[in-house]
Amino acid sequence: MPRLKQAGPGQGSEMADAVFKMLFDDRNPIEDPGTATGTPGNWWTVFNIVPDAFDHTTTGFQFYRSPNRKIDPKLRELGQIRAGYTVGSQFVFSQHCKASRDVGLTEAQIQAIPHWQTADCYSAIERAVLAYTDALVLERGRVSDGVFQALKDHLTDEEILELTYITCTYMMHAVMSCALRLEYDDVDERVVEIAAPDNGSQDVMSMVDTEE
Repeated sequence: MPRLKQAGPGQGSEMADAVFKMLFDDRNPIEDPGTATGTPGNWWTVFNIVPDAFDHTTTGFQFYRSPNRKIDPKLRELGQIRAGYTVGSQFVFSQHCKASRDVGLTEAQIQAIPHWQTADCYSAIERAVLAYTDALVLERGRVSDGVFQALKDHLTDEEILELTYITCTYMMHAVMSCALRLEYDDVDERVVEIAAPDNGSQDVMSMVDTEE
């Protein structure tokens, strides 16, 4: 279950009600969850507890899909899917595998996202976008001059700004999804202590790090 409460139809904004109708028809997504892509749908119901946050982020989805965007949708999706993967959000990664197919990325390109650095299925600009995404997400914006010049060799300033904004937005979505345990990110922490046999408590290194 998500870590926060949820709000269904009639409890938020008019935009939320329209989205719920589109995604869930006449179902109450809290009582009868599930979307066409297989997710529970609780990303929407949790955001709906703050109606203007719901409206703000939904408008953001409209921004990146707008025909006014200059960035190639394939490059946009490379940034979004890699951001989801590197943050560790199965929800964002899984959803954008599907979105990547919709805009024409190949199955080989999608499957190679985890190891793009050693894959030969990307063009020069696609590799530059993936390297830039890693610098944004993993290095918090510490982008080398070489990576940025590779972008400038292929993209306009407007395209780079759009790519940066959309990729960073999806880093935020991925982080929030993990933090609030939304959708496919409703998972227990896997990095925990595993008890030693017979309730032993001795540090194994203390057993070998001894002087004769």
